[in-house]
Amino acid sequence: MIDRSQQRRALRAAIEARNAVVAPGVFDLISARLADSEGFDVLYMTGYGVSASYLGLPDAGLATYTDMQSCLQRIATICRTPLIADADTGYGGPLNVRHTVQGYERAGAAGIQIEDQTHPKRCGHTLGRTCIPVDEMVTKIRVALDSRGDPDFLVIARTDARTAYGLDEAIRRAIAYRDAGADLVFVESPETEEELAEIVRRVNCPLVANMVEGGRTPLLDRAALAALGYALVLFPATGFLAAGAILRRVYGTLKADGASAALRDELDDFDRFNRTVGFEDVWAFEQRYGN
Repeated sequence: MIDRSQQRRALRAAIEARNAVVAPGVFDLISARLADSEGFDVLYMTGYGVSASYLGLPDAGLATYTDMQSCLQRIATICRTPLIADADTGYGGPLNVRHTVQGYERAGAAGIQIEDQTHPKRCGHTLGRTCIPVDEMVTKIRVALDSRGDPDFLVIARTDARTAYGLDEAIRRAIAYRDAGADLVFVESPETEEELAEIVRRVNCPLVANMVEGGRTPLLDRAALAALGYALVLFPATGFLAAGAILRRVYGTLKADGASAALRDELDDFDRFNRTVGFEDVWAFEQRYGN
C-alpha cells in the first residue's frame, strides 16, 4: 500500500531544494506505467495529453473535471511515483476549485496545477490566451490551500500572462500568487533564456519551468535550469510527441507494405511489454490458484 502522505513529504523536500526535479508528462495508463518504471521523483499528468488521448480533442477547455479526475485516479492507482496533475483553471470559480482540489487529493495526486486563464482555456504555448483578474486568481489559490487535507499536497499556481500581456505583468502576477501562499509558481511560456533567469531573480520562490518541444520557451536541460534556480521542470509533451511520431511512421509503413516485417527494430519486445502492463502478476496468480 502506497503511503501518499510520505510520498508528498518527500516530494515537497525535493521541490524546496530548488534543484530542478524533472517530471515527464504522462497521458494514459501505458505512458504512466513506462514512466513509473524509470525511477523519476515525480510524474506530471498533462491536460493536453489527456485531452488528446482520452477525448481525441485539443487542449481547449474541452476536458472536464470528471474526465481529468477519472484519468488521474486510474493513473495514480498503478503508479508508485508521486503524481502532479494539471487541473486547468480549477473548472470554474472558487467552489469548483475546492471540489477539484479535494477530488484530486482523494484520487491520489501529490499536487495540483491551477492556472489564471479565462474560460475556455487554451494550451499554454498557443496564442489567444487571456487571464482573469489577479484578485480572482488569488482567491482560487487561497481556496485551494484551505481545501487540501494534507498540508504537503502541493498547490502550483500558473500564470499565462506572458504571451498576451508581457513579462512584467506575468512577473507581477507570479509575485501575487507567491504572496497568496502557492507552494510553487509557474510562469508559462517565457520566450528567452534571459526571461527564464529574470523570473527567478524577481519572483524568488520555488518555480516551475515548462519545456515543450516546439513551444515558445527555449529548451534547456535539467542542469542549466537547476543552475538558474528552478525547482521543478516539466517535460509535458515529450511522451505524446514521441508516441505520435512512432505511430505515424509505423502505421504508414503498415499501410504501404501490408506487413510489419520492416518495423521489427521500431517495436518493443512483446515479452517485455507483457511485463510492463502487469502480466507477471497474472502469471503468478494463475500458478498459485489456477485459471
